[in-house]
Order: sequence, then structure tokens, then C-alpha cells
Amino acid sequence: MDFNVGVIGAGAFGSAICQQLSKNLDDVVLLLRNENLCRDINEKGYNTKYYPNVRLNPNIRATLDISDLKDCDVIFLTIPSSAYRSTLDELKDIVNDDVILVTTAKGIEYPSLKTMSRIIAEYPFKNITALSGPNFASEIMLNLPSITNIASTDIESSKTVKEMLESKQFKIRIIEDMQGIELCGILKNINAIANGICEGLNINENARFAVLTKGFNDTIKIIEAVGGKSSTVHEYCGFGDLILTSTSKESRNHTLGVLYGQRLIINENASGIVFEGKNSIRAIKDICTANDVESCIVDFVYEVIIEKITPIQAFNKLWDKLE
Repeated sequence: MDFNVGVIGAGAFGSAICQQLSKNLDDVVLLLRNENLCRDINEKGYNTKYYPNVRLNPNIRATLDISDLKDCDVIFLTIPSSAYRSTLDELKDIVNDDVILVTTAKGIEYPSLKTMSRIIAEYPFKNITALSGPNFASEIMLNLPSITNIASTDIESSKTVKEMLESKQFKIRIIEDMQGIELCGILKNINAIANGICEGLNINENARFAVLTKGFNDTIKIIEAVGGKSSTVHEYCGFGDLILTSTSKESRNHTLGVLYGQRLIINENASGIVFEGKNSIRAIKDICTANDVESCIVDFVYEVIIEKITPIQAFNKLWDKLE
């Protein structure tokens, strides 16, 4: 396939996306900052930090030089939401304005309340695509059956990204709701924390799945309030990702909730672990307030994570609101 494609970020998801792209493309350029890891990828063929036992396809080339992306037609941004502005500041002087930028971050900027596509739109780039679904990077890397959604500022960008990324094992469904697809990725993290808190408190399963149902319905309310489509919440990026992230032991945000429910708090700065859901709860709380949306699930997570109310007290308040 005749496309020049780059991926920024050699974490778990970035490496998995590279591996998937390399099945359909002649070459994939992977930009990272770690010199030793770059050397391992190019000389040994392994991402020794994230996938030491999975050999990368030989047409993946790692680089430390952002100028190696200058001829790219498509660039995947597989970096934390907190790194978007600094990355775009560098990128804007390197690549063409008509490049397709694909955002994979499930986060939101605070206090601007901007999703990643809205941040990208502040720059000269107009072809923006968001990718989101019930996807664990490790399963994509192992070529296990997976499916995801994409939405773009124009349908042709969606078709281009789908063509280069899709395979028999990794399916892509195009939707037309940039606002909804990004907010689903943010709200599912909050639901994952909520359900993790309940698990950490050893709340019975009947109640936990009532909380999950309420979270799904609150997600629809919030997305409709900001101009997204309720149908998006029924997609893989909505219902699928919400269930996966809220119930799987592999979910970092679910784990974060469990720890809060047990009153065991992680020092994220010391551990190096980034939980997008914790970073997003203030923003979603503000969005609910600004749009006059009541969400007892958002309130529950906000009270535990931000206001430091004891988890059992917050749960009792939540349960009183359910009907």
C-alpha cells in the first residue's frame, strides 16, 4: 500500500498500532524519545520495554528525529493527552498541513475542557481522525480478534485510515460523530473507576451492575447534551469499551477504582502510571455543570477521587439516588 505513515509514541498501544500497520504498508516510522529502546527496536527487532517476547515486523523503523515524519500522509498520535500540545508544537513546522492526524488518547484537557481533536484543530491540521474502541494493546499485538471505531472530520480520511489499518483480525467500523467517539473514551474511564470503587468496597454484584447500567445511561445523557449522538454510545467505542474497561482486571482505571475503594492510594508520580480517568473527572464534572446534566455516577467518582469522601459514604449517597 502506497502511504507514508508515522506513529508517535512507542508505548504499548503505539507499538501494537505499528505492528498492525506494518501488515498492510511497506514501511512504518515509529518516533520515540528513548535512545536505548530505539536501538533495541532497530537492531534486535523487539520493543524490550513493553513486548520483550513479541518480534516486531522488520518494516517498522524507529527514530528519535521528528523530521523523519516530514513526508508522512498519516500520523498516529499514540501518546498521553498531556503530551499533545508539546508534540503538535513540534509537528506543525515539520509536516504538511494536509496530513491526517489520528488521535488515540482517551483524555480531555483541563481546564479548557477540550478533547484531543479540538486541540489539534487549533493548529493548521484539518484532517483529524479519532480511534476508540474496546481494545487492549496486548491483544492487538498478539493478533487476537479485535474491533474498533473511527470517526473523522471528513469521510475520506476515515476510509484512508480504515484501509491501512484493517485486517481479518482487526476490524474497523466508521461512524460520523467525532464529539461522541472522544467523549465515550473519556466517560468509560470514569465508569471504570466507579465500578472499581464498588469492587474495592466488596459491593454485591446486583448493586455493581446496577451502577454499571446507570453509568451507561448517564453517558448517553452527557453525550447528547454536548451535541454527540446517542447511537455512538451503543457502538464498540461506547457500550463495548465501557463494559470492557469497567469489568476487566486488565483495566488500569478499574484497578485505580479498586484501590480507592480499599483506601489504598497510588503515588502516580512515583509509579509512572498515568490514569486518564483521574485526570478527566474534574473536566467531566464541569461539563455536566455547564450543560445542566445530573449524573450521580460522575458525582460518585468526583466525591471519592477529588473531594476525598470515604468510599462507603459516597456509595451510600449514590445508592440513595438510584431508582
